[in-house]
Amino acid sequence: MSDISRRSFVKGAATAAASTATVSIMTSKNSWAGANDRIRMAVIGIRGRGGSHINGFSAQKNVEVVALCDVDERLFAGRIKKDFEGKGRAIPKTCTDMRALFDDDSIDAVSIATPNHWHSLATVWACQAGKDVYVEKPGSHNIFEGRKMVEAAEKYGRIVQHGTQIRSSVGIQEAIRKLREGVIGEVYMARGLCYRWRDSIGKKPDSRPPKGVDYDMWLGPAPKRAFSENRFHYNWHFHWDYGNGDIGNQGVHQLDVARWGLGVELPSSVTSMGNMYLFDDDKEVPNVITTAYDYPHAGERGKMLVFDVRPWCTNDEKNAKVGVIFYGSEGYMVIDSYQHYRTYLGRKEERGPERDEGGDHFANFIEAVRSRDARILHAPIIESHLSSALAHLGLTSARLKRTLTFDPEKEDYVADAEASAFISRDYRAPYVVPAVV
Repeated sequence: MSDISRRSFVKGAATAAASTATVSIMTSKNSWAGANDRIRMAVIGIRGRGGSHINGFSAQKNVEVVALCDVDERLFAGRIKKDFEGKGRAIPKTCTDMRALFDDDSIDAVSIATPNHWHSLATVWACQAGKDVYVEKPGSHNIFEGRKMVEAAEKYGRIVQHGTQIRSSVGIQEAIRKLREGVIGEVYMARGLCYRWRDSIGKKPDSRPPKGVDYDMWLGPAPKRAFSENRFHYNWHFHWDYGNGDIGNQGVHQLDVARWGLGVELPSSVTSMGNMYLFDDDKEVPNVITTAYDYPHAGERGKMLVFDVRPWCTNDEKNAKVGVIFYGSEGYMVIDSYQHYRTYLGRKEERGPERDEGGDHFANFIEAVRSRDARILHAPIIESHLSSALAHLGLTSARLKRTLTFDPEKEDYVADAEASAFISRDYRAPYVVPAVV
């Protein structure tokens, strides 16, 4: 990558000394973007969630998506036709190498909807180039990467929002407040549910990358490996080199809510069991997995977080298949969607407070970008790091088939070199997440 441009340096220097959690409000005079200034966005990864990013940001006042980036250039024509032509939106420029966006002084912020193994490095590069960042979940592919994202946001004074949009839901914000107020008494346990209908992906041989796909760029930080359709669009989620299974795909949303409601960060120990109990296909990450996280020093007597992933035929739990159940001394709370919660109080399970109302996570990011106030972010990058780390901890325990003791302060396993090997990974040059950002 080229040196940081003068404009990018000036933008970053204005807030470089501030942490992501404490960047103070700046007036329009001192900020790069006043309330009426147009924010120019680039979207990296335009398939799936990338389409939601394009439309979510385009719907914001004085925000323009000016560039699209994807390693698969075959996607550009269809995406432009669907989301730009005939909608009064200027046609964006396109590129297959995200570094071109970071070198572009006209771009103010980027959103990242790439495969998981690219999230951290793309965020670090963007922060170094003076761009604000909206990054999809899970923020990181491993624990080391999450910490580097936090450090990059702090060092370069950038606004970095994690794509756990439940945190912008008015209904769920109220649910968390109610838990803090004691609506169900002393909260001692949260149970996350990730019951998604995930069919077999079958088996496919290695092949040549399709014409129009920059496969080397797609691999990025991951090891060199032959192309396979079953490790490419979407199915990469189920392979160790690129994804984190459903616990890190859908599950990080519910892990985040569970951790938020319990008021905890990283656990002291984790026990996980999982396997490919269904289907003989190309998936590598267990499709059935149960994980327990122990927080012995939280609350009056400690707290526990339990998370279940099941991929096929299964029951719901109080109408929740993807959600969180909180258990307290006086009742329990069910969060059964991205915006709805219900409470059941006492032995008779009498209905208590309930609310169903969403929010706009993209708007929250744009508000923080305009104000230069990271404190108003609903999902700042530190929360991304902590919640994504829970998925990584669970997967490591499942891979090693044993309980792991963890040091939350050091963010490493205790006297366990085998487990510590999963804290980071070997990076393929030049796509290296740096130890010093």
